[in-house]
Amino acid sequence: MDEKLKKDRLENLSRLSFEVTQNACTEKPFSSIYNDFYKDGIYVDIISGEVLFSSLDKFDSGCGWPSFSKPLADNIKENEDLSHGMVRTEVKSKKADSHLGHVFNDGPKELGGLRYCINGASLKFIPKKKLKEEGYEEYLILFEN
Repeated sequence: MDEKLKKDRLENLSRLSFEVTQNACTEKPFSSIYNDFYKDGIYVDIISGEVLFSSLDKFDSGCGWPSFSKPLADNIKENEDLSHGMVRTEVKSKKADSHLGHVFNDGPKELGGLRYCINGASLKFIPKKKLKEEGYEEYLILFEN
């Protein structure tokens, strides 16, 4: 991602989104507008606009953060996270290097067994009706049924 563009976008983030994406902070559970949000569309990195998840793969895990069974595109990288006395797998966006959250292997077996536990403050939701307008037209096919 172009550093000037990233710097410009970082300056326009809320304090919470900045702390989450840049300093690997975690928003409070059940505080994200996306926690109980199930409209059709896609979720992208709030900084770079990288496609991350689809609403079709979102589920209620009861953990207090938006949860997804899988990424929509190959725009996520994983890192070992040894903070807080635990061994976890951190997930970050590839281009912007934004901290998104963590992935766990305790998701629903029928959905593949993974739970991407994501901070809503790291996401931007693009509704189905705005996919073309926002430059994500190729993802309209997901919602044709």
